[in-house]
Parts: sequence; C-alpha cells; structure tokens
Amino acid sequence: MEEKTLHKHLVAKTDGKAEPDNILIAGSIRITVIFPNLIRVECGSEKSFCDEATQSVWFRNHGNVDFTYEITKTKIIIKTEKAEFCINRRNGTAIYAKIGDMESSCDNSENLKGTARTLDQSHGAVPLKDGVISCDGAAVFDDSKSLLMCKDGEVRPRLAKERDIYVFAYGTDYIGAVNALYKITGEVPLVPRFALGNWWSRYKAYTQSEYQSLMLEFKKHNVPLTVATVDMDWHWVDVKKKFPDAGYSKTRPLFWSDGWTGYSWNTELFPDYRGFLNFLHEQGLKVTLNLHPALGIRSFENCYDAAARAMGLDPAEKKPIEFDITDTQFINTYFDTAHHPYEDEGVDFWWIDWQQGKKSKLPGLDPLWALNHYHYLDRQRSGKRPLILSRYAGIGSHRYPLGFSGDTFMSWRVLKFQPYFTSTASNCGYTWWSHDIGGHCFGRHDDEMYVRWVQLGTFSPIMRLHSSNDPLSGKEPWNYGWEAEMTAERYLRLRHELIPYLYSMNYRTHKFGRALCEPLYYDNPECEGAYKCRNGYMFGSELLVCPVTSKINKKTRRAETRVWLPKGRWTDVFTGKIYRGSKTVRIHSELNTMPVFAREGAIIPLSLDEGNSCKNPTVLKFKVYRGNGSFSLYEDDGETNGFKDGDFSITELSVSETENGIKLTLCGGKEKDYLPLKRQYVFEFSDIVSAESVRVMSGGKKLDCSVTDAGGRVTVSLPPMEISAPIEAELYGVTVLKNKPKREAVREAMTKFNGINNLKKRRYLILEKAKDDAALLSDVRILGNSALRSELLEILEDLDYTP
Repeated sequence: MEEKTLHKHLVAKTDGKAEPDNILIAGSIRITVIFPNLIRVECGSEKSFCDEATQSVWFRNHGNVDFTYEITKTKIIIKTEKAEFCINRRNGTAIYAKIGDMESSCDNSENLKGTARTLDQSHGAVPLKDGVISCDGAAVFDDSKSLLMCKDGEVRPRLAKERDIYVFAYGTDYIGAVNALYKITGEVPLVPRFALGNWWSRYKAYTQSEYQSLMLEFKKHNVPLTVATVDMDWHWVDVKKKFPDAGYSKTRPLFWSDGWTGYSWNTELFPDYRGFLNFLHEQGLKVTLNLHPALGIRSFENCYDAAARAMGLDPAEKKPIEFDITDTQFINTYFDTAHHPYEDEGVDFWWIDWQQGKKSKLPGLDPLWALNHYHYLDRQRSGKRPLILSRYAGIGSHRYPLGFSGDTFMSWRVLKFQPYFTSTASNCGYTWWSHDIGGHCFGRHDDEMYVRWVQLGTFSPIMRLHSSNDPLSGKEPWNYGWEAEMTAERYLRLRHELIPYLYSMNYRTHKFGRALCEPLYYDNPECEGAYKCRNGYMFGSELLVCPVTSKINKKTRRAETRVWLPKGRWTDVFTGKIYRGSKTVRIHSELNTMPVFAREGAIIPLSLDEGNSCKNPTVLKFKVYRGNGSFSLYEDDGETNGFKDGDFSITELSVSETENGIKLTLCGGKEKDYLPLKRQYVFEFSDIVSAESVRVMSGGKKLDCSVTDAGGRVTVSLPPMEISAPIEAELYGVTVLKNKPKREAVREAMTKFNGINNLKKRRYLILEKAKDDAALLSDVRILGNSALRSELLEILEDLDYTP
C-alpha cells in the first residue's frame, strides 16, 4: 500500500512561528511576548522549543510588541506597556503577573472556569476546566501536552518534553482575554443560519413513514423546525443477526454494541432513503445523521469494497478495516467512501457521537479531537460552511462548532446547571453548546420541568429537542398536558422568530468575538452581583436572560428567580414589568413566562414569515424599547463563504428618545438576490402605550402606515418596501409603559394567592390599612408565607416606579 498524504482540504492553515523580535531566551527558558497582556513561556531545551502550531494554538505572529526585561539568577521579569510578568528561571512557572493595581499569583486559584468535555450521565453540576480569565487578573493556559500540527496536516509528537504555558494578564478585561485566545487559536466560524432554528432529535428506530408523518405533525401544530436529526438507527444496528458471517471482534469498548458503528442505511426502516432525504429537504429541513465510528468499516457495509481497495486490501478477504484516526490513508478513505457518497445524496452534516475514551495509536492524540478537526475540515470541500455536532475536546474546540453536551438525566438539578455551564464556556472561547433539551434519559416525566427546559433552549445557542428510546419519553409538546403543550409550542415558535436576531449575534461572535451567551461579569467586572448571579447571562447585545430552574410554589403559582441586573432600566419582555438595575431583584414567573429583560434602547428583530424556512424574512418585525440604542441587522445567503468576500448586507437601526416622544431610524441594507425584492417592516414600540401622532418618512416622502395601540404597545405596520429604502418613524406625545401602582399590584397578587379565603382577607386588610409605603413594606416583611412575602417584596422593592 502506498503511503499517502492527507487530502489538501484536510490540511489546516496555521502560522505557529512567532515574530523573532518578540522572543527572549535565557538558558532553558524561552519567552515569547505575543501581546502586551499575553506571553508564552517554554521551559526545556533549545531542541524542545517549538515553533510549530499545536492542536490548540495555531497563530503566534501578531507583530512587534515593545517590552523590556530583567534577568536574575532566579527569575525573569518582562514588562510591557500594559503588564508585568515574573517567571521562575528554573522551571518556567509564572510567579506573578501585574496589571495596573492587580497582582495575580498565576496559580488559577481564582479562575472563572471554562467548560467540560461532556455532561454524559450527569445528575447535576460537573467540574469545569479552567478558562483564560480570573478574578485576580491573570490566568494560565497549559499547552504542554498538546501535539504538533504539522504543515502537511498531520498531528505528531513534540520533539521533546517541555513546559509550554500561556499567561493571560488582562485584569478585568475579560472580553480582551477571550479575544486574545481567538487570535492565537483561530476565530469562531460563522455558523450556518439553519442551525439557529428548532431541531428535532430522538434516539428511536423510526421507520421512514413514521419520521415523515412526525414532521408533518409538527407542521400541523404550526411548530417550525429547521434541522431533522436521525440517530443511529438510520443504519443497521442488529448486525449479528443481519450479517452473521461478517466476522466480529471479540474485544470492543465497554458498554458498546457491535451495531453502534454503521455506514449503510437500514433499508427495512428506510426503504427509499434518498426519497426520505428529499422529503425532508422539501419540508425546508437540513439533515444530520449520528455516527459512532469506533469499530471501523466492516465487510457488510455498502462502502466496504471501495474502502478496502483504497486501503490496499482484498475485499474478498472481508477483513475489517480498523478505525485508526492516526493513519492518513484511513482518514482519506474514511471520508471518501463512508461519508462523501451520502453527503452527495443529501446528508447535510454529521453528529459525531464519540464516547470511547481518549486513547489512540499516537500517544496523546484524543480521537474525539481528531474526528472534530478532520470532519470539520472535510465539510469545507462542498463550498458551504462546515458544521458538525460533537463533544468538546479542549481549548481550540470553538473552531469546530457545534458542541453536543451528551446524554443527561431528566432532572431539575441538571436543568439548574445548564445555564451556568453554557455561558461560562465563553471563558475558554466555546460559544456553541447544544444540550438535550428536556433531558435525555431516566429522571421523571414532569410538565413543568419540560416547559422550563424548552424556555432555556429558546434562549440558548442551539435549540435541540432530544430524548432516549424509552417509548414514553418523546419531547413532542403534545406529549404533555394542555398548558405545557401550549406554552412549549409558543416558545418554539418564538425561537424560530428570533432567527434574524440570533444570526446577527452569530456574526457578532464571528467578527468581534462576543459569545451569544456571556456571563454578566463581562460588562460588569466590578460588580459583585454579576458574579453571584451564576445563571444570568447576556443573550446577545439586547437581552438579559436568567432561566427558571426551580419549581412553582403551589400557593403563589409562580417560581422565584433571583436576578442581578446591571445599571439602567430593564423591561421584562413577557410581563412588561420595569426594573431599575444595579441590584439583585426577585422575579416570580408563572409557567408561561421567564425572566428575559430588554435593555433600554433595545432593538430586537423577529421574523414573521411562516413555515420551516429560515431564509431572510419578507415580513420583519422590530421590537423597540425606549431609550438610546442601535442595532446592526446582519444578513447573507446563510450557507456559503461568500460573506468572506464582502457578500452580505447590514441594515443599521437606531432609536432615541426625543423631547416629545421617540424616534426610530432605519438605514436600508444592500439589495441581494438572497433578500426579498420588497420587505414589510413592522415596528412594535413595546413599552409605549399610546402616541398622539405617528409620522413615517422614507426618502423625504411620508408613508401610509397602519398604527395600533392594542395590548399596551404601539405597533406601526408599513407597506412592502425596497430593502435599500431608508425609513424614519417618529412617535409624538407618547404615553410610556409603567408598572401598576404598588397597592393595586399587591391586591392582585393577594387575589391570585391559593389559600383559605378568610385568612387571605385578614392578611390583606392589614396591608390595606397601611398608612404609607413604608408601613406597607413593614407589614409585608412579617408575613408568614415566605413565597407570598417574596412576591410582594418584588412589587414594593424591586419594581421601578420612576416617573
């Protein structure tokens, strides 16, 4: 068999060699100053010093950095314009880093953490690896065990062992630290638009007709989907029965079935799999199939003969082709014969479900990392943006979206951990986690928990419903009680409507390194409450989210969530309640609501187009909140790399409060063939109750428009407009949304409280007689029922009553 090199498209472009003027060598220590706040320290020998890219770090040359140094017998001190680093001369460890008034011991003791490989079989919280930001100002990333990424695309061992660390000394500039990580490891790719809608997924042996009927059932319920996942039963699973003479290995991974690995469609379940793929595409769905590649390619596979010949084997011998991700010949064959034919027939991307450990024939090479790396590169051959679904494999994994967090239990403890887990992953640059929404297995069937999980999914990077093959565990909304079904379907529709917003944030992640879900302390590093509110996060530039992860109180029929809000005015997008920030507030949510807040001046685009399509919408609504703000609506073709050559459109919007009202300005985008010829805009001023007059202008001409003020908001609907048309909408004499008067809100809460009427009345009469707000607050504080007391304290202490 001839030795082969990797296909060209499987060779990543890297530039590991640093700027020579930024390098200092002192004996066994080599220090590279990459940025004023970031250095690399190697400790070994001249032979071990590494200029090649590694699995994690691909780019080290970012221009000259001015620095000074001092070398003593025991330490090396590096000073830049922004930081000071002290390195142990003997072993290359960082002794301290100074950033302004902050000094860090560089031991990661105050690290704000990153993420984990998987949540498989977790009952709740799991330990997280370190990120690149720390409360004490500096974090250390140890890259010593990373293998080398060579110019031919292969992964090889280092020439010699050495300590290889990166010291990120960015103080409280957390965003700067994460962006520095992206610069040395690679940017976050722009995810295809279809990935941002609702996914259907279930581990179940569907027949072709069952799956197609299910997709039509979602359509009947008016629940849009954009991705159809087929778990492992797309291929033959009961292989020993189907192919008894194939020859099976006596050894296999623990908890593993011979049928988990497969590359041939089960034609008993899918008699016309090509027709099945065509049907899904006709419904506006993209398709992903599940892979468990650990057992290689065996003789019963449709692709076996071609794979065997490519590997230099005689197909007649039916010798299994071992899975070996260290063998370039196998890597090429694996893609050429087992994957490309199905991709050509309509499989859009692959779900790589690797669960077989970290060992390979190359010591230190984790097969999961290699599968993610080569699968992602291989999908580039189509000319479209690559996408995979797979588990996290360490720093640099953000280059291979999306992340699959594994098979979790259906429990409140797991649900409670996931918001924190998702946003904290930003600290190591990992921005695209996808969870099994609703939980995967075991646990319990719980309407309330299911709804809360769907709500979390709606405001997560990826919304993927999933469950096990338990015949009673399907996550279809109609498998739950009426209230849960209606609420879940409402949120699934909302998720689809949010795609224009999510896609703009997707571009923001790619271009500016800002994750869709970011911890609150990124923009508020000096505020203690931002760190304590672990489940709160910014959802893009306009929204703050803190999902409900606790049960409803039976008497108040609400679940309490404590949320820290940054400075400013924040409006609950579901209840319309208004809060003043710089403090922690109590939010009490009925089943159909959750804490989602729009900042003042927020502009949120929503698609009003119907169906599964996630194309750039023809009818586009903007939810606008009073204040001063701006928003950039980013649009492109959603799938190709044309955006890299400037093929995209940006529509700029701004809102400002004027002396007499509120003004919204829209600067039209470019006219493109992937945008509608004309677009209908709907402007919903979500916290304006009414306006004495409304004027809408375009190009100096007044536009006829429809204005309504139902539901406590003013909605302005425009006729279809050209994409490039500028628009200016101004509302005069506005009445702004305000919170209900305190005593009215107290009476309403007491009315809805489940309890004995005489006791309720007695308590309420005491509150009603309070002479002023201070007396009312004092009386509420001594109420015996803690849930009711908390709800009333939200009304009296947390809501904003500023005129």
